Amino acid sequence: MESWFGATSTHYFTLFSTSHLIVLTIALIGSLLLFSFKNKLKETQQGVYWLRWLLLVFLLASEISYHYWAIANDVWRFHNQMPFHLCGVASVVSIIGLLTMRPFWIQLAFFLGVLPAFLALVTPELPYDYHHFRFWKFFIHHTAITWACLFLALSRPQVITMRSLFSVYGLLLLYAAIVGFFLNPWTDSNFLFLMQRPTTTSPLDFFGEGLWYYINLCLTTFALFSIQYMLFRKFVKPTHKNLGLKKFNAR
Repeated sequence: MESWFGATSTHYFTLFSTSHLIVLTIALIGSLLLFSFKNKLKETQQGVYWLRWLLLVFLLASEISYHYWAIANDVWRFHNQMPFHLCGVASVVSIIGLLTMRPFWIQLAFFLGVLPAFLALVTPELPYDYHHFRFWKFFIHHTAITWACLFLALSRPQVITMRSLFSVYGLLLLYAAIVGFFLNPWTDSNFLFLMQRPTTTSPLDFFGEGLWYYINLCLTTFALFSIQYMLFRKFVKPTHKNLGLKKFNAR
């Protein structure tokens, strides 16, 4: 137990290893099932109710356990544990979205959480394999983010609009400017990977250096937002009926 929950492990993570492919498959199947049964959910308020709170529990448990692990092992650092990376922001936003079911938080969660969290699952910045707590926390957390953000968008598809795409993108650029010019320099951090690319292999390796790195980052983000929006609109038609959420205060 000590080694499983300890600060380090001798079992290192390998990209696209058997354990990695298994958790990726689970995350993908869950997303497809959630999407496939979106119409069924309209008829099952009780099922949606429990799914909503189950996702919330997974997100909160992931956040709390990660901080507890870091504190217990005396490795808590601001630049490592604070949720200021994109997936960390998506986690907080989706928690608020699940609690409130407000359109603003659903829009933020959809664009910030679905693809970014899934891409993080594909190319994780992760040191240890399934023998260690960090492996399970990472994949459970990021899978829960993907599912929660997709669930929120499917619950109120009418709020996912072209206008929301530009609004969320603008807010993300503002947040990136604050992080890049103030938060990262003041705390010696690398939130949003604005100071340098991840240490592990990732798509950011192809973004170039210097100014081109930031230009490509902005353009790619907008392209991903646009693709995500177009796919959602292609397969999910706007409706004024919420997915079994009549009991919730979704205004």
